[in-house]
Amino acid sequence: MSGPDDPRSSPEALRAAAVALACADLVELLTDYLEGALPAADAAVVDAHLALCPGCAAYLAQMRATIGALGHVPVETLSPEATATLLAAFRDRRG
Repeated sequence: MSGPDDPRSSPEALRAAAVALACADLVELLTDYLEGALPAADAAVVDAHLALCPGCAAYLAQMRATIGALGHVPVETLSPEATATLLAAFRDRRG
């Protein structure tokens, strides 16, 4: 999404990038966003999109609430059936 000389440094360019960011694309970026793994320019676009889009802001709030309620679920505690179900759901979503 960004390069070393990102042209989105101006407020106008940042707003344009935030508007251009599709909500479905934001959903794909949220895990990295929540983990602080996005480059700063990309995180700024996500922040700007969230400020403009109440639906995505609500989705992020739901994600944070879910993480807060569930905490961390170690993979080794999942049954083989649960693991297979989750993997199939992610594969179907990406497919």
